This record gives sequence, C-alpha cells and structure tokens, in this order.
Amino acid sequence: MHTPKAVPQFHHITLTHQQMGDAVVLDAISTGDRLRVFCLGTCPEGFLSSGSTAQVRNIGGHAVLSGKPVDFPADLAADAPVPDLFQDRNTLLAFRNGQTTETVVQWLRWHSELHAMDAALIVDRAAPGSDQDFIDRLKDSLGERSGLKVLVVVQFDCPLGDPTLPDEQHPFCAPDAPGKDRMDIPKPDAWRSPLGVLNVIELMRWRFLSAARAVGLVDVSDLIAPKDGTSLFDQAVTAKGGAIPLQGRKAYPWRVRKGQEAHFTDHSCRQFDINTTLTRWCAVPSKIPETRLWRPFFLPSATIAGVEPWPFYRCMGLRHQAEPVSKIVPKTALVEDDELIGHTTGFWDAKPVRVPARLKQAPAKEPNSVAIVTCMKNEGPFILEWLAYHRVIGVTNFLVYTNDCTDGTDSFLDLLQEKGLVEHRDNPFRQSGMKPQHAALHAADDEPIMRQSDWQICMDVDEFINVHVGEGRLSDLFEAVGDANMISLTWRLFGNSDVHTFSDQPLISEFTRCAAQMTRKPHQAWGFKTLFRNLGIFKKLGVHRPKGLNPQLWEEIKWVNGSGKPMPKANFRNAWRSTKATVGYELVSLNHYAVRSAESFLVKRDRGRVNHVDRDQGLAYWFRMNHNLVEDRSIQRMLPALRGEMNRLLSDPDIAQMHAQCIKAHRAKIEELKATPNYAAFFETLTGARMEKLSRQLAHFGANVFLAGPDVIPDDIATGDHPADFFFTVEKQDTQH
Repeated sequence: MHTPKAVPQFHHITLTHQQMGDAVVLDAISTGDRLRVFCLGTCPEGFLSSGSTAQVRNIGGHAVLSGKPVDFPADLAADAPVPDLFQDRNTLLAFRNGQTTETVVQWLRWHSELHAMDAALIVDRAAPGSDQDFIDRLKDSLGERSGLKVLVVVQFDCPLGDPTLPDEQHPFCAPDAPGKDRMDIPKPDAWRSPLGVLNVIELMRWRFLSAARAVGLVDVSDLIAPKDGTSLFDQAVTAKGGAIPLQGRKAYPWRVRKGQEAHFTDHSCRQFDINTTLTRWCAVPSKIPETRLWRPFFLPSATIAGVEPWPFYRCMGLRHQAEPVSKIVPKTALVEDDELIGHTTGFWDAKPVRVPARLKQAPAKEPNSVAIVTCMKNEGPFILEWLAYHRVIGVTNFLVYTNDCTDGTDSFLDLLQEKGLVEHRDNPFRQSGMKPQHAALHAADDEPIMRQSDWQICMDVDEFINVHVGEGRLSDLFEAVGDANMISLTWRLFGNSDVHTFSDQPLISEFTRCAAQMTRKPHQAWGFKTLFRNLGIFKKLGVHRPKGLNPQLWEEIKWVNGSGKPMPKANFRNAWRSTKATVGYELVSLNHYAVRSAESFLVKRDRGRVNHVDRDQGLAYWFRMNHNLVEDRSIQRMLPALRGEMNRLLSDPDIAQMHAQCIKAHRAKIEELKATPNYAAFFETLTGARMEKLSRQLAHFGANVFLAGPDVIPDDIATGDHPADFFFTVEKQDTQH
C-alpha cells in the first residue's frame, strides 16, 4: 500500500530593514547577551549609547557586540534566531535571481533525489510583492516532494536590486567605508556586491542555519554533480575540517528551442578553451568556529586544506534567461560534454538541441600546395619580387584583390593572370559594405584556387615568409613541423635601414635592420599571420588566422608557433599575436617591411591602409613600425634563387615592360608628393636625425608612447644614449593614431 509522503513545510519570510542614522541595518539577531547586527555597507561602531561597555567587532559590515551590560538603542529591534527549521537537515543555501518556478522545482528535485537534500533556504533577490506569482506557484507546485521536508524563501524589504533608486540613496553606497571614498554602486543588481553577499550569507547562518546538519552554498542555476555511493552532505560531515570545497564549471545550451525558455535540460555544452573554475562550499555549522566567516567563495583555507573538491555545473542559460546563447558565450567555443549529455538524456529524460554533426574535412587536391590571398593598392613596383620570392620557396597559388589603383598595379596583375602566374580580382568592398581586406577574404572563401589548395595564408605584399630550416623552402618547414596543421608566422618588423630614396632593388637585399626578437612593444611587433591546412576546421579566412572555428573539431587543431611548439587552446578561437609564452622564430618568421624607404612611405601614406581605411598612416605609424635596432640577413640566403626567378620572369618582354611602367609611376608619384609643402615637410621629418635615432631606441619605450607618437618623447631622451635597462613611458593619451 502506497503511503503518501508529507508535503514539505513552506515558509515565505520577509526581513524588514531598519534605518539608524546613515546606517541601513539589514537585520539584528539577539541571543542572550550577544547582538549580531548586519548592515548594508559598513556597520558604524557608534550606534550604542554613551557609557556602554559593549565590545564592538566590525567585520565587513557584520558587527558582533558582546559584554555586559549592553545598552541597545531604544529603536533597534532584534529578533531571536530560528535554527529549529533546519535542525539536523541536509540544507542548500541558494540565491535566486529571476529564475522561473519550473527551474526552482527542477533544482529541488535534482538535489533531493541525488544528494538526499531535505531542506532548502532560497534567498530571493526580487523585492517583496514584485514577483508574487513565483511565490504562489512555488508553494502550489511542491506537493508531496520526495525527501524534501522544509523550503524557506527569504526576501528583503529594502530595494537591494532596484535600478530606479538614486545613487546617493542606494543602500550599498557607503561613504564611510574604510579605505574608500565610496563603494562601487552595483546597478541594476545590488547583489553583485561581494560585501553585501557576505553579510547575507552570515545573516542566514545565524538566523536560520546554525543547527543544520550540513549546508551547501550554491545558486538555483547550479547543479551539484552526483557521485555513486555518497552524497555531498555525508562527505562534508565526515570531512576532517567539517567542510569541503565545491568546484564548478559553466554549462551552456547549444540552442534553446524557438519560443521556449532555457531549462536545465538544455545544458549539454561546455567551453573547450576556458579552464576557469567556480568555487563554493559545503560545511557543517557545528564544526566551523564562530570567528570564521561564511564567505561567498571560500571558507578559511585551514578548514578545507587537502580536501578534494566536489564538482558542480553552473547553467548559464538560466542566469541569462532572456539572452540567446551567442550573447552569453562565443558559439565557436562550445563543445558537447558527455557527462552533461548523460544527465540530460538520463536523469531529465530530455532531448536537448544537439551540436551539428562534425563537418567532413575538405579534400586537398594538391598535397602541400600553398595559396596566398592578398590585397593590393598601388603596389606595382613591389609585385614582381614578392611573387618571385614566394614562388621560389614553394607557394603555388596567388589570389590578389585590388581597388582604386593609379600606378598600374591592376593592369600588371591582369597581365600576370594572363601568363598563368596569379588570379586577379576586383575588390568587392563597395558592394558588400565591408572594409577592403574583409570583403576580399569573404569573397576568397568561394574561389576554387583557395578551396583546392592544401595550405592557405592571408598576407600582404610587404610580408615575406622566412623559413629558417633546411634550404629555406616551405617543404622544409612542413617536414619540420610534422603533423601540425597550423603554423604561426610571427612578424619581425624591418625598418628602413636609414634608406631614404626609392630604388628598384629587392627589398630583402636593401633592408636588413629590424626589431630584436624579444620586442613586446608596440603590440604590433608580435602580430602573426597563420599558415593553415584547408581541413574544414575553420569556416572562413581571417586577416591573421582562420576564423569561425567549428568547435566540435577543436581537438583536431595541431597549431604550432614559429619554433614548432604547440600553441595553447586558449588561442584557438581569436588570437592574432604572439606572447612571451608563445613567440617563436626558430623554424620560420614573417619579415614585415612595413615602411620600406622614406620616399616609398610617402606613397604608402597617400594611398591609405588596406583594412583600416579611416586611419592615417602618418608619423606615429612610421615611428611604431620603423625598427632599426639589430641586423638580420638570414633571408638573403634566398637572394640567388630570387634573382634567378625574377630574371626568368623579366625575360618575358610584356612583364618587363609592365614592371618598368610601375616603377616609373611610383617615382612620378614620389616627386609629385615631395613637391607639396606638407609632404616635403613630412619627408624631412622622416629622414631627420631625431627619427633615425628613435628607430634604434624603440625597445626603451612603453605602450603609451607608441599610441601617442614620437612627439611625446623629450628631445634629451630622443637624442641621448641610454643603458639597456632604460625605460620611458607616458600617461595614456586621448589621441588615437
């Protein structure tokens, strides 16, 4: 015969605050000769009448007053604690922030069935009366819940989370907070204040929970993971210090079905590239000394030292109920979690929206074939060397987008296309509304020349792949990196080597001075471009690396730096520059001739930047990119092969004629610009002794100096000689270059 289980006790309690002068007293609890006062902000020590012998201990707004006699203010109301509600109960203390009744009921079911939880104390952040429907529906939904004996929902009558409250009236604003002019104003949700949560947790401890068997601290969006053969509370009771830490990770839905709200049953994914863990705890009140505060994120380390953490999941779709998943977390970071899938389909007996099936790898028709996609505007004199060099080292396919050329660049590329050396396209950026480089990459994704290439890279005509192993060819690099399918080519910024005038000479022979390898500033110094295999792991080309990771394929990424060392998974989705931990030049680097000669830089400034079309390439750019600190001639071992290939190409009279026309147009543009007062003055500045000296001192400057430009550097520093450890920086400037 079935015996009905008792309906759990349900209590809805509203705690009333008290105003005492400038202090907001959240609650006051009296036990014999001891008064515990919980304040929002700082609890002032002077609210006892004069002559009192009480001792005041103020810890984060929790004042414990003890001693005899205690002269309480006449208008301070103190209540007796009610520990009997939770006496000897396995209890969860949780915070609710707008979650639905259904969510709370599911949360109660999970923990009562899997952890023998028989009592719950939920602190509701909603103001009393603002969400009465939740209270009513929760009470009605309890019914004969298996195992649950007591449910208490606590609210506060003070406007803790009221976004309409004026700042100066906000109870968490404490002008007299020690060490601060005023505390941060947490809006619109005041519960985000750690100090406020600290007070509330301590308040719940002394008003309700001091006699509980064990208390776990979580939110109603958290699910404590099950373990076979034991419960969270039993383990806390048997723990040496009377407490165990909880260690959480965030869980996400892949997608919530249209027209529905998120539930625990939707959460089947985790973020593959984030290792951050959340911390909470479970403790036995009788074993925790009164002097040790119950803090939101941890108990004193001595209490839980050496105790293995118990896992829990934080279901982020329930914390951001109104937001689509893509607003909470990049979907390229989400992968299915087998454990979460098991709970969703097992305990919940539900069918979450699953991550799409793994995409098949795109077949490579030409093994180890390499394609470069690039954008050009008025780069005519430099096309032939760049093309010849990369053909020599093993690049097989070139896709070039151009726009608004006036020096014959587009005509030269049309000719090279006729000769079967490149594919040339007009840049579709005006039709697309994108910036030129982004528009080109978007279009390139659909080009057969890219789809059929084994390896791909997006790079510019002033960048040269410098392979340091074997004979300097890409085949040597591929052999050195083994089964890697992504290779970071970190920039080595090459300056103008004090070359002022343009000449028709190979860049790699003329410009040999550059930044030191360990050059962390400016931040561009360690930018990289990525050579990657066309395997379908990513959805599209990117300026610095492929973009749109298919997250279910993240484990197939084998990404190495320029020294062949693995890149961390934290870089897989959006990294674009190396760090001290990831930089490497031993196998390959990317020589970046960003400024070339001073005369050629005038033309570069005149034509603008291919991607940042709204930024001026002026003196600050020259200052950032013109590094002449050390010499590096390693790429020059390829000069004989380069000259041989250039001579072969120039033996074609059509190519020779077009190259000569581009040279002529470039020289004419230089003379035209130098004839104007502005460019003439600019040229004098670039080639002056001050800028030449600065190009050898860039290692001494902080990031804000590069952001502001060379004018912020005093003359005595700009022209002086400094020891290796000299450092100069300025405050961050308003001007952005």
